Amino acid sequence: MLFQLAMFPTDTGASVSADVAKVINIIDKSGLPYKLSAMSTIIEGEWEPVMKVINKARLMLRRNHSRIYIVMTIDDRKGAKKRLTGKIESIEKRLGREVDK
Repeated sequence: MLFQLAMFPTDTGASVSADVAKVINIIDKSGLPYKLSAMSTIIEGEWEPVMKVINKARLMLRRNHSRIYIVMTIDDRKGAKKRLTGKIESIEKRLGREVDK
């Protein structure tokens, strides 16, 4: 499964990078495969372990903030493996070249 996630507090002003860095630290330390982008993070894994990490990050932010904004999209494809890189490789194969990652 792929989980696309954006999570940040809404009560800190314009910049949320310090809090987002704390969320990414939790994801990174989980050992789950993930990719960080400018707008979201994609995590690959099964429901229970990924949701446990997401909830840990949520609870961490709730300690110091009254409101947390979370957007999550899930792609649950039966039997699919290594989708974090496989989806990109599939597009590159169809294009016949590498794309910017």
